[in-house]
Amino acid sequence: MEAEYDFSQGKRGAIEPVVAGKSRITIRLDDDVLAWFREQVHAAGGGNYQTSINEALRQHIQQQREPLETTLRRVLREELERVGK
Repeated sequence: MEAEYDFSQGKRGAIEPVVAGKSRITIRLDDDVLAWFREQVHAAGGGNYQTSINEALRQHIQQQREPLETTLRRVLREELERVGK
């Protein structure tokens, strides 16, 4: 080890820049949930459990969205009911 180090050219902050479109957060997950995702990645031969969690959340969001046809039918029924009264 050197007796003295020169940090005059050092930079503060993260070593790796944050990828555009991604945010670093802290989240608490139940141990069993995290273990399940890690096991899935291991069984698949590798990968990133965080990516798997992100994909699971995306699928959940997509399932929650009402299809356009269903939305249009609902709005038309509501409007026709309102006009009919």
